[in-house]
Amino acid sequence: MSQERTSTQVKSTLGLTGVTVNAMALIAPGAFLWITYQMQAAATAPGGSSVASDIWSGIVFALVLAFLTALSYAELARIYPEAGFGSSYYFAEKAFLDRENKEHHKWARLAKLVTGWAAHLFYWVYPGVMVAMMAILMGYLYTAVTSKTLSNVELTVMAVAFAVTVGYVAYRGVTGSTLTAFVINVVQLVSLIGFGIAAIIYRLHNPAHATTWAFTGAWDVVKIHSLQGVLIQSTIAILILVGFESSTAFAAEAKDPKRDIPRAVVISLVVQGLFAYLFEYFAASYMVSEKLVNTAVSGTVSTTVTGLAAAGASSAPMGDMAILLGNSLLGGIGFGLMITIAITVALAILGTTLSCMNTAVRVSYAMAQDREMPSLLNALHGRFATPHRAIWVLVVVSSLIAAIGVRSVVGLTGITLASNFGTFVLYGLTCLWTIVAFAERRQFNTVRHLVIPVLGLLANVAMLGAILYLYIIGNSDARHEAYICFGIAGVWAVASALYVAISSRRTGRAIIGVTSRPT
Repeated sequence: MSQERTSTQVKSTLGLTGVTVNAMALIAPGAFLWITYQMQAAATAPGGSSVASDIWSGIVFALVLAFLTALSYAELARIYPEAGFGSSYYFAEKAFLDRENKEHHKWARLAKLVTGWAAHLFYWVYPGVMVAMMAILMGYLYTAVTSKTLSNVELTVMAVAFAVTVGYVAYRGVTGSTLTAFVINVVQLVSLIGFGIAAIIYRLHNPAHATTWAFTGAWDVVKIHSLQGVLIQSTIAILILVGFESSTAFAAEAKDPKRDIPRAVVISLVVQGLFAYLFEYFAASYMVSEKLVNTAVSGTVSTTVTGLAAAGASSAPMGDMAILLGNSLLGGIGFGLMITIAITVALAILGTTLSCMNTAVRVSYAMAQDREMPSLLNALHGRFATPHRAIWVLVVVSSLIAAIGVRSVVGLTGITLASNFGTFVLYGLTCLWTIVAFAERRQFNTVRHLVIPVLGLLANVAMLGAILYLYIIGNSDARHEAYICFGIAGVWAVASALYVAISSRRTGRAIIGVTSRPT
């Protein structure tokens, strides 16, 4: 194992563009409008009332949280360009080991273990969410073409096939992954702009007196309808924004990590989050009306619903909207337009899953090098210089998680919340480590190294509280989603704690009180 590790060198091939597009591929706005709008439209308050009217404002709140966290990541990446594959896991350790007061050093290992646990809950569950979403997309298209519905077993088989395909691309190396991500970003952004413009024209084209719109106007789309609704929507919306930090896991493959990684973190979020998401979600919500029709099923009872309720009942609201747009504005080509957009979405999901897999296995590799994870994950392929064993383990994990997600919107939301739970913990910890890392440095800046990370920490803690409180006290579906979330997080916590305890006892390393890097 050690011979394989030392004989294989990671090549520095990525410039600013390469690092940025890998992060942008994970954010993938064209894909998420298609695959998450249903969860957002179906979201309810604990009392059972819909909070779909706060989709846009919920994204804004999540975007503020993301920017506060992104700035913290950028500052840490600037002072730790040698982080390699470790990303926030490396930052957590160095924040304590670099302190002049050696009393702080004893917390280094605990800090990186907790950060590593959160990173894996996020990065190792997230690909499973995307794999499930791809299977659901394929199921939607199959139904649209044949009028037949795929079973959960068939959807699971499709999910496994997709996970293996993405795993193979990741196995082949980051250069091919970067080219794939670049092409996908261009295609989805062009598709996104076209859909958004068409959605706005659709509303302007339909007379107000003959249409019942979900929102009375542009202001109604963007305004806050309830603070509770904003919080609930934010717990889902963070899924569509995560990914900006993934560029920090490519420090070993970046030509100039000190310069390019911090820039890539912020640029990816600005382009995909600030511009793409706010525009596309505004346009989609702006066009929703009673003409969007679907069937909501509760037990054995089926009910015809319209507007936002129809979006919540559809496995692909954007596909339904595309059909309306094509039939109304483009001479009846709705079905063809839907298929075309679906293809670009499938490409975007591929890029998102690939980017997250690349990030996940690199963090695992870094932890395995420190003997904080099984040595099975501590191997680079001799030809492609990729953590190939970790990739195939992740393929299996992603398939298992996807099997839960394809069963229903409740299962999909549950695994999404599990990933988001890890995200909020990881982001909050990274903000905290920013404060620790800069506390004694000469370049300390009150705004960048205290105010921003403190606000980021508080925002992430608020989101954790929202998941714990709002979903536990919610209706039966919300509680079921919470059980799935906490079940996945709990299993990973127990497994991690047991491994650390056994490993620490075998090697004689204390969790608190010694320098964390093994000799």
